[in-house]
Amino acid sequence: MNQYLAITSRGLENLLAEELEQLGAQSIQVVNAGVRFKAEQATAYRCCLWTRISSRIIQVLSEFTVRDDMDLYLGAVAINWPNYFSSDTRIVVDFNGTNREIRNSQYGAMKVKDAIVDKFTKADLRRPNIDRERPDLRIHMRLSGEKGVLGLDMAGSGLHQRGYRSEAGKAPLRETHAAALVLKSGWTADKPLLDPMCGSGTLLIEAAMIAAQIAPGLKRKKWGFESIKDFDKEGWLEIHAEAKVKARRGPAAVTTKFFGREMDRRVLSIARDNAGRAGVRDLIDLEYGDATQLVCPEGFSNGVILCNPPYGERLGTTPELISLYSEFGNRLKLAFAGSTASIYSSSNELLSCLRMRADKQFKLRNGALDCVLKTYLITAGGVKHVEGEKEGVLEETQVAPDFANRLKKNIAKLDKWAKKEGIECYRIYDADLPNYNAAIDKYNDFLIIQEYAAPKSVPEEIARRRLMDILRATIQVTGVDNSKVILKVRERQKGKSQYQKLSSAERHMVVNEYGVDLKVNLYDYLDTGLFLDHRITRRKLGLMAEGKDFLNLFAYTGSATCHAAVGGAKSTTTVDMSNTYLRWAQENMELNGQVGRQHQFVQADCLQWLQEVDETFDLIFIDPPTFSNSKRMTQSFDVQRDHIMLMENLKRMLRPEGQIVFSNNKRHFKMDIEKLTELGLQAKNISDKTLPMDFGRNKQIHNCWIITHKED
Repeated sequence: MNQYLAITSRGLENLLAEELEQLGAQSIQVVNAGVRFKAEQATAYRCCLWTRISSRIIQVLSEFTVRDDMDLYLGAVAINWPNYFSSDTRIVVDFNGTNREIRNSQYGAMKVKDAIVDKFTKADLRRPNIDRERPDLRIHMRLSGEKGVLGLDMAGSGLHQRGYRSEAGKAPLRETHAAALVLKSGWTADKPLLDPMCGSGTLLIEAAMIAAQIAPGLKRKKWGFESIKDFDKEGWLEIHAEAKVKARRGPAAVTTKFFGREMDRRVLSIARDNAGRAGVRDLIDLEYGDATQLVCPEGFSNGVILCNPPYGERLGTTPELISLYSEFGNRLKLAFAGSTASIYSSSNELLSCLRMRADKQFKLRNGALDCVLKTYLITAGGVKHVEGEKEGVLEETQVAPDFANRLKKNIAKLDKWAKKEGIECYRIYDADLPNYNAAIDKYNDFLIIQEYAAPKSVPEEIARRRLMDILRATIQVTGVDNSKVILKVRERQKGKSQYQKLSSAERHMVVNEYGVDLKVNLYDYLDTGLFLDHRITRRKLGLMAEGKDFLNLFAYTGSATCHAAVGGAKSTTTVDMSNTYLRWAQENMELNGQVGRQHQFVQADCLQWLQEVDETFDLIFIDPPTFSNSKRMTQSFDVQRDHIMLMENLKRMLRPEGQIVFSNNKRHFKMDIEKLTELGLQAKNISDKTLPMDFGRNKQIHNCWIITHKED
């Protein structure tokens, strides 16, 4: 008997051990991400052909201690390699793992390769060819700490490569992983199986192959063990022929029904082709279908629903996924009472949207992701038909009722107010409740949910669950289409670092504010291009600007300039350091028909520009960052420390009857009235008059002052 190591994903070791025992393996021992066993040659061939779960089976040649590269070389060179393959064999070395001394797998592979080549040349034999692209045999080295295992890869390439899948949908499951999920789901060949989000069909195909007794390795054209010197060709051909007979007879004997539904017609076509190549096309009913409108297929009764819904790695997909899981859970409870559902996901938060209690769960790894397979016995509890409504309309239990009730009250009050005011963008929730720490802004029929980072005292899992509840409850309460809900995570930051760009999708829309059209970008930045809390300040500037020369400093996207221009300003000058925002400001002006030489746009460091310019203005608006140390600025800036320096320059530019509207977002900002007086200026705090109703809870969100020359 030879010693073998079957490799699998973490969490599947015991399942693989059961499979290998059924295939005749002996002396089975479960190890991390694998199973050790002994087997006769014929049994080893049978294990390679029939394993559905193992990704590789290695014939172990040696185990030795590896403290450094010399130990590695000596351990490898001690094996009499010419006994196992000839000089004509094309080989490659796969090296997995590192330790304190061997930190690079490529270096480890090179040392093993050198040992193999040296063994041949010292025996006066021609060295074997190294062929990374088309090797006949793969040498497998596995290093864990100081323990090394070295052997021959019996298959030659991953055993997940069944040969039926030429193309897959997004994020496909490996065939070995899919087979494991089928076996873990509780499905048996006497039960119907439904995958309502089947993608390229891998789960269903693997299950159908089990029912039809089709060996997963039957379509493989080449095996690594065929290049080993003791290869028993006759024995292998007998094992392979037996499997071929089973594959021919098996499908006709299957009475189990398999159902697959998929929304992407292109991927559905791929699933059909894959099933055809696997020899199970006639066993699977593959049709177009939406999981959120799932109905029980004819012939499916008390069966098993198994699926791997999308779970996403980007927060931007979360609202859509919440809606998908929520609606899918409702459909399961409505149409599949008495059946079992096994759902595989990396997100416990999304699985919680199913609103079902799991009876079993298995923690697994899918590549780098920690995932879980949860199994549910489906009952109709928790889902009620809405009285008087047609079949299939559900009354869903309210998520996060405290938050939802507050949001409902806010919307009832603010929607009427906004319509009366003539604004299309406003805040409908602003961290009103301490456990739901987020802001929700409405932009026409879009919603932006901005999560504030939870304090360190709140565990990450609880913070994620609360955010999930905010999303779900917001969609429930507002009825907004989930595709129009945008989630952003915002730290409480200094200055205007919130300008950080998130992507380059460039998705814009135009909104109206007191009769002024403004372009906003809801997706690509943490901020949208419009600070909603300054809305009243902008309107005030519009009322003050008629017939005046207007200057807008630190102008961002120029929304204040637009209000001034629409209000009748004689001229406008817009200054910002960013060309991106200046272009945006120009586009905003064009939206309002404000074009011409009287409207100037200046790309400059505002602090430096202030010191150099000799123009004067009737009305100046300045909304500087709280703090900035941008590399593009010649000096750092702190609004508390440096606001008098700003006023020194602004006084020189301010005409005798002129006004400065000075705003900033520093909490507890204190105007230095004494020094301002020394400059010959006076200030009036108008913060309370510029705070909109939708920001009424946050009195410190900004402060605003009107500054003029001191009266004699």
